[in-house]
Amino acid sequence: MTSRGDERWLSVDEIAEYLGVSKDTVYSWINGRGMPAHRMGRLWKFKRNKVDAWVESGGASDRATGEQQVTGDD
Repeated sequence: MTSRGDERWLSVDEIAEYLGVSKDTVYSWINGRGMPAHRMGRLWKFKRNKVDAWVESGGASDRATGEQQVTGDD
């Protein structure tokens, strides 16, 4: 069992799969929306708990860029 402090770093491929988005979307979020990521040499690495908090705070929301979300409520 690992504690949050022992959480391993995830790659772009792993975080994209975890979030259900493409790698291009991950790179776009790093550059345009402040997705929490760390550059290690040529590679980007992520902590799942930091990314989860970023998503929960609305970082991945279309509203972060002013785009309108479709909710189905009229």
